[in-house]
Amino acid sequence: MSEIRPLDLQDVPQVASMFMRVLRKEPGTPSSGLVDYLSRIFLEPPGHDPEIVSQVHVRDDGSVSGFIGVIPLALTLEDRPLRAAIASTYMVEDHESDPFAGARLLRGFLAGPQDISLTETANDISTTMWRKMRGTVLADYSLEWLRVIRPAAFMIEAAARATRLARLASPLARPFDALIRRSPDEAAWSHLSPAVHGNRLLPGADIDDDEAAWLLRHFSSDFPMRPAWKEEDLAAMVVHSRSKPNYGSMVRRKVSSRSGSPVGMFLYYGNKARIGRAIQILAAPGHEGAVIDAMLADADQRGLAALRGRTQPALLNAMLGRRFSFVHSASSIVHARDTSLVAPFRSGQAFFNGFAGESWTRLIGGRFD
Repeated sequence: MSEIRPLDLQDVPQVASMFMRVLRKEPGTPSSGLVDYLSRIFLEPPGHDPEIVSQVHVRDDGSVSGFIGVIPLALTLEDRPLRAAIASTYMVEDHESDPFAGARLLRGFLAGPQDISLTETANDISTTMWRKMRGTVLADYSLEWLRVIRPAAFMIEAAARATRLARLASPLARPFDALIRRSPDEAAWSHLSPAVHGNRLLPGADIDDDEAAWLLRHFSSDFPMRPAWKEEDLAAMVVHSRSKPNYGSMVRRKVSSRSGSPVGMFLYYGNKARIGRAIQILAAPGHEGAVIDAMLADADQRGLAALRGRTQPALLNAMLGRRFSFVHSASSIVHARDTSLVAPFRSGQAFFNGFAGESWTRLIGGRFD
């Protein structure tokens, strides 16, 4: 009879193979690098909690047919310590032989000892299952934003997602984008804020791992519901986030006031003429627009075609009027037996997504050669 049980080291090669087939849509044997990474991130993750564990669905013959990776996260709500678990890398194959395997995996995860269960990458199928199990979909955390910077380059890069041959037309995009950028129509959807091209941008600077960790802790402290990272755990997460070659080179900068005090930070990945990916933007209250302008100016200077990322409720007002577009591609969801713990997420008072999620891992945007 099939069963749900905790992930064991001997299961990891099968999980890695399923990861390649189901999530990456790539045939072949998984690399030793992927096997090693899955072992580390799901058996000894930052913030390791021996009671909050990843789980596998095992067939009658002992083979693995489903997996839900779990990353523990310590939270605090106005000095009340809480345990959270983030559902990551949720996948099932061979649905025909056991159509309820996915539901049993999710039910087993939600029955764990954590106070709060979270995910930021639920597709339509898993979102339906979460809803049936009384999960709350968080609309303001679930939108994907897009900011086009060079329209012609963006169109070619978007076409290249279907066929790489489209990138051969990249040189043709440059004169068109140059012409568009000379247009006097500042209301055009591709134009950046006047502050970006003027002298009103706040100063910025690259930051190292230690400063990135300090700023993450500093700016997340403004949220009533926030991570309670141990220093060594957050340091390890920052190291994990260094490399996402599928998205491009890492850009990690702080934004400071005229007096030199930090007012925000951003972390994105991107290369010239490509669509970059932001995984974290943080700003002190009242400085959201200035931090966003600094990020867009940086991406513009590096020649990116566009930037995309995940919404945070605290940033939405500042994005309005800056010609961002929004679409839903995956859901951020919260579940708690104590429904009062859901309230900070509903009201946007929780720091969630990015480093309070799974986007910092190499499983998203990383390569394993």
